[in-house]
Amino acid sequence: MNLSPQQQEMCETSQWDFSDLSALFLNCTLKRSPELSHTQGLIDIATAIMQANGVATEVLRPVNHAIAYGVWGDMTEHGWEQDEWPAIYDKVKAADILVITSPIWLGEKSSVCTQTIERLYSTSGDLNESGQYAYYGRVGGCLITGNEDGAKHCSMNILYSLQHLGYVIPPQADAGWLGEAGPGPSYLDEGSGGPENDFTNRNTTFMTWNLLHLARMIKDAGGIPAHGNQRAAWDAGCRFDYPNPDYR
Repeated sequence: MNLSPQQQEMCETSQWDFSDLSALFLNCTLKRSPELSHTQGLIDIATAIMQANGVATEVLRPVNHAIAYGVWGDMTEHGWEQDEWPAIYDKVKAADILVITSPIWLGEKSSVCTQTIERLYSTSGDLNESGQYAYYGRVGGCLITGNEDGAKHCSMNILYSLQHLGYVIPPQADAGWLGEAGPGPSYLDEGSGGPENDFTNRNTTFMTWNLLHLARMIKDAGGIPAHGNQRAAWDAGCRFDYPNPDYR
């Protein structure tokens, strides 16, 4: 992916070191590799900016994997013969930045995206070394493509879900491209105008830099402070800055 001169200048004039950060993109296309994914076109912009800043990136298509349905961490313990989610979950935990991407179908994110978020939810009750929920200390964003209305609706749903699970969401953490309503060229199709769309390129660029900046800030701060948000302490009766109940 070749960055525009403006995007390249932003990378070259950056004062920040992001080289210890990593990012995982979950491309929730319905198409298995190597079939062309138009959503990948937006991912390529974001990963190019990140890679130019030394960030380790990985793109994964959940549809390529045998992911079971359900809201338990490993569904082979609940009747399924195969479940590749635990291995994907390890990649999610290792990433400072998670970007969920999806096409639009009937005004909604894809079924693969819904399943992916359900499986993120299935492991959200795990705790980190500070006793917080597992996804604390990470940042999230989303990218959307389609030729029908619904980009903001999909973004609201995805970003709400990520913050509910413990991710921190920076400002302008989403970007999207919508073609002409109805049948017509998709983002990477010839004549779509997608790759040249200034609005989409700007928003994708802003999202990427905001993810980098917030991930840098959180990592330098040692994560989200572990006070008032520890499950074990709450279960033990601690009510954070309030007197404990008098059980006498």
